[in-house]
Amino acid sequence: QVQLVESGGGSVQAGDSLRLSCADSGRSIFSSYSMGWFRQAPGKEREFVAAISWIGGRTNYADPVKGRFTISRDNPKNTLYLQMNSLKPEDTAVYYCAASPYSSNYADLRRYDYWGQGTQVTVSS
Repeated sequence: QVQLVESGGGSVQAGDSLRLSCADSGRSIFSSYSMGWFRQAPGKEREFVAAISWIGGRTNYADPVKGRFTISRDNPKNTLYLQMNSLKPEDTAVYYCAASPYSSNYADLRRYDYWGQGTQVTVSS
C-alpha cells in the first residue's frame, strides 16, 4: 500500500521560508513515479503548484510560485521536497503531495493516483 506523508507545514510571516517534505512510507513506488505538489485554500479548488519527473531531470511550476518555490526529490530516501521562499499570504493553503505514473500533463490532478493527507501552511502579513 502506497502511503504518502507530508510534513514541514506551519505558520510563518510573509517573506519567510518553509520546506515541505513528502515521504513514501508504504509500498515504494516513489522512484518510478512522477511527483507533484498541489494546494487547496479554503473555498477554492485544489490547484497545481509544482511537479518533478521520476528521474528528477524535469520540473514544472505554476506561474504564481515560479522563482520562489523549488521542487526536488531524493529517490534513495523516497522523499519529495518543496522549498518555499519569499512566502506570501496568498500561499496559505493545505499542501498535498501526489504520485503520478505519467510523464506529462503534470498540472492535471486527475493524472495522480496517490495522495498524501496534506499539511497546512499559513502565511500572515
